[in-house]
Amino acid sequence: MRLVTTPRVDLLRELRAEILHNYRVGRVLIAVDGISGSGTAAFADDLAEVFREEDRAVFRASIDDFHRPREDRYSRGRDSGEGYYSDSFDYSLFRRVLIEPFRMAGSAGFQLAGFDEERNTGEEARWATGPKDAFLLVDGVFLHRPELRGLWHYSVWLDVPVDEAYRRLNESIGADRRPDAASNARYVGGQALYTIDAAPRGQASVVIDNADEAHPTRSFLDSC
Repeated sequence: MRLVTTPRVDLLRELRAEILHNYRVGRVLIAVDGISGSGTAAFADDLAEVFREEDRAVFRASIDDFHRPREDRYSRGRDSGEGYYSDSFDYSLFRRVLIEPFRMAGSAGFQLAGFDEERNTGEEARWATGPKDAFLLVDGVFLHRPELRGLWHYSVWLDVPVDEAYRRLNESIGADRRPDAASNARYVGGQALYTIDAAPRGQASVVIDNADEAHPTRSFLDSC
């Protein structure tokens, strides 16, 4: 089914064309990264839909479905930015049950989720199989960190001002809309550490200004 053409869909189709130009066959891994509130899940969902316009096999996953247990995530304290950056996600599980079997193609099954954050337990496996030519779109935070950087064939960084991102979080989950609020110290601190450690904006294949979600635009970084 073809989507209604909008400025957002036009941009997504441009990205699709760029990816397909370089990766027409095989298993292709795509990351959509950004700070919380930048819109990574919606952007990845919509990018998947424009791939489906071309009858491509597309699978969606989120790093949020690979959290570590609550006691591990908060072992450094609930306000710890280091804890947010270092302890939030089980990257070993992520690679073992999703990335590595997806890469194998063939008849290997892969698990699109590995942990139920609300229940604080490994959830019932969401196993999937797919054809030898398929795309996996993963969204979430910290996807350009050094230990994940080499996984992606193509990656997106969503640029959104911090104030706007927290405004969206306030609307969606009731978070404090002020980035400098004490309740947000964990997340702001973790993102600051990520920026220093990984420089994600410079690592991404493409940077998208997503401040206006209806009219995202591509940013061309100055290489000088």
